[in-house]
Amino acid sequence: MEDISAIRKEYRLRPMNELSMSEDPILQFSRWWEEASLSGIEEINAMTLATSSVEGVPSARIVLLKSFDKNGFVFFTNYESFKGMQLEENPRACLVFFWKELERQIRITGITEKTSEKESDEYFESRPEGSRIGALASPQSRVIEGRDWLEEKVEKIKNSLAGQQIKRPSQWGGYRVKPVTMEFWQGRPNRLHDRIQYNLQSGGIWNLERLAP
Repeated sequence: MEDISAIRKEYRLRPMNELSMSEDPILQFSRWWEEASLSGIEEINAMTLATSSVEGVPSARIVLLKSFDKNGFVFFTNYESFKGMQLEENPRACLVFFWKELERQIRITGITEKTSEKESDEYFESRPEGSRIGALASPQSRVIEGRDWLEEKVEKIKNSLAGQQIKRPSQWGGYRVKPVTMEFWQGRPNRLHDRIQYNLQSGGIWNLERLAP
């Protein structure tokens, strides 16, 4: 068996310093996003979403970023899923992007809120038909009898809605993570990585500081 403790990668691509960073972390994210997009990384919008119950029990999974702007970062899911129930109890969440090809990581901690029904409807209508039917069929995070049960339910819904508009179910929609802190991490040699963190202050001002690696 391979010695896991011996697995190492030396990060050498580029440095990062405070003077090169935007005063606005959303603008800085946009710059890094553009570079990631141009680099050809597959599914650059894949991100870890970490949530927690009110008792502090954590849970994490990969979801897909669907939009971002000055107001926050948006993803969509079933509100009755496990993550949806945790966010109902405790709206605090953390997002993590890791773009290994660029030796970069971005960590976003903030407060979630549901997107408007209009925003959720518009995104739902843009999804492929199969994904819309899947959202109707899946009791996400619940125990089911088996794969056959799920596929039979999909077929029933598909047949019952043939030729009709597939509307968004009320239990499905978006969340927006409104950032309170954002950390940009750039891999460097000897594990002396560059870490720049933004903290939201009163009045909407962001404070920028360097963290030890």
